Amino acid sequence: MIGELGQLSLAFALALSLVMANAGLVGAGAANNTARRIASGATMGLMVFCLLAFGVLTYAYLVSDFSIRTVASNSTTLQPLFYKIAAVWSNHEGSMLLWMLVLSLYSGTIALLGRGGERLTSAALGIMGLLSAAFLLFILFTSSPFLRIDPPVFEGAGLNPLLQDPGAVMHPPMLYLGYVGLSAAFAYAAAALIVGEPAQSDGWVRAARPFMLMAWITLTCGIALGSWWAYYTLGWGGFWFWDAVENASLMPWLVATALIHSAMATEQRGAFRTWTLLLAITGFSMSLVGTFLVRSGVLTSVHSFASDPARGFFILILIGLAIGGALALFAWRAPKLQDGVPFQAVSRESALLLNNVLLMAALAVVFIGTIYPLALDAMTGRKITVGPPFFALLFGPLCVLMMVLVPFGPRLPWRKGDLKSAARTLAPALGVAAVAGLTALAVASPKSAVGIGAFAVAGWLIGASIIELRKRKGARLTAFAAAIAHAGLGVSLIGVAGTVCWQSEALVVVGPGETLTVGPYTLRFDGVVERDGPNFTGKQASIAIMDGTRVAAVMRPEQRIYTAEGQDVSYTAIRTTGIRDLKLVLGDDRGRGRWTLSAFVSPLAPLIWIGGLVMALGGLLSLFARLAARAPKPEAAALPQAAE
Repeated sequence: MIGELGQLSLAFALALSLVMANAGLVGAGAANNTARRIASGATMGLMVFCLLAFGVLTYAYLVSDFSIRTVASNSTTLQPLFYKIAAVWSNHEGSMLLWMLVLSLYSGTIALLGRGGERLTSAALGIMGLLSAAFLLFILFTSSPFLRIDPPVFEGAGLNPLLQDPGAVMHPPMLYLGYVGLSAAFAYAAAALIVGEPAQSDGWVRAARPFMLMAWITLTCGIALGSWWAYYTLGWGGFWFWDAVENASLMPWLVATALIHSAMATEQRGAFRTWTLLLAITGFSMSLVGTFLVRSGVLTSVHSFASDPARGFFILILIGLAIGGALALFAWRAPKLQDGVPFQAVSRESALLLNNVLLMAALAVVFIGTIYPLALDAMTGRKITVGPPFFALLFGPLCVLMMVLVPFGPRLPWRKGDLKSAARTLAPALGVAAVAGLTALAVASPKSAVGIGAFAVAGWLIGASIIELRKRKGARLTAFAAAIAHAGLGVSLIGVAGTVCWQSEALVVVGPGETLTVGPYTLRFDGVVERDGPNFTGKQASIAIMDGTRVAAVMRPEQRIYTAEGQDVSYTAIRTTGIRDLKLVLGDDRGRGRWTLSAFVSPLAPLIWIGGLVMALGGLLSLFARLAARAPKPEAAALPQAAE
């Protein structure tokens, strides 16, 4: 009966989402407190039943209930407890239930906080109710995680071995927190357009900014986790391959980055009102596009779980209704929206606008590079690959230009600024950039113009952030948060430059006692031994790092065979100094004790993910400052300003 309880919970959740949608939209009227209370109550009920459904599915995995199809397809009795839990969302049906759970939690948060006033909150809950109803219909009719199989199987098929990894376990929930966080920003933007009365300020932006920040933080962490997982698990020496599934998470992040900057100008000065609304719609659009790419079956990837065309068609309908409806609403209200006070060409508003233009150009590059091969294949059957060279040529320069311009924004005042004064203030950062570039020129080998330039740009960003921190003593926490996030971007750039421009690698066949050299390391292969785990058998190599004749350390890459899943997986061994990684991958058995071994030395690679953590820390500080600030007055700041 446990599966039926989960299915019934989803049915109740669907009924409550419809009540929530109807009451929320009715409560957006001028005086309908009863409908607002009903919407809030239905939201809490929705959250409870989604939690119950997710809990039921988790319990089914824990007890290995193989009468439920998803459990039988993604778990075994031998699977470690941690990966039994991870298997809940490491498949199509479970991942969509996780999406729905996160959506209900965000909806509950909107109802509890009540930011922006009663009417705006009610309308936002109505939009979240519509989204919830759509996703619940999708789950119940195309992707139910509680379908039975008869007769039950004795043993399950097991979880994809590549997903039996801590990084892969945390990667999807983080991304979903980001995707669905953008749905909350979308709901507030649509709510502001629905209510559509003149006001003196932009309360919807203030109400939505914590959700924008939460989306950006979790997307940053999710992308960093996915990159880290690919780096140490997949064994090809890189951290980003411009795979369509990777791009599916990058596109919402680019829009979220533009959105939080545009929203700052809207909140502070009333600028970019229409643009901020459009970005909120676009951000959620990219989340749905990413969902379609991963869940529709158009891609074949370790991340891609769906293969039923009906599911992809349903998601396309959802994208069309949600985004088409929002754009139609925007077109109806747009003529009444005012864009705030004018500003000069040299001002903080202009800097933020240019930042947004570059981010949207970068989004266009990623979108075209991701969608074009799929569209060409669908229309002509011709298969092409758009790989790193395309993105390096178009995406890279846009990002470099953006990073060069980023430090000017905080140094320029609103409305009218002095470019020469800002440049004088940033002169020490230019010195840091020169020192960083010259250091790379003097130390790094071989010489790389791209690497030297990247070091200079990173030094410019970090130096400007230090100036900002020193100049802003006594300033608001949000100013410090922005400086920290920008510095994190510079740190990540150093890591990317070191790995891309100066990585050393070797692919050799070695036998016991033989040595190889890669980068500054001398390695000795000491053979392979058998190693068995709870749900796999394996062969583990022993490779000594030599310091002259002394063994400085021993590394143990391995090959595992997951018996239930019938798959072979390589597990890398990584030794890091904090600024340089040595990574070893055990390859094929060549007989007579000889094995293929891949070795990579990646200078500064850890800084890629350290910088990501610093960026997320900046976002967390900004979120903390936002939540600690006094909430706006209920109705005085609830709506976008419009002209009569």
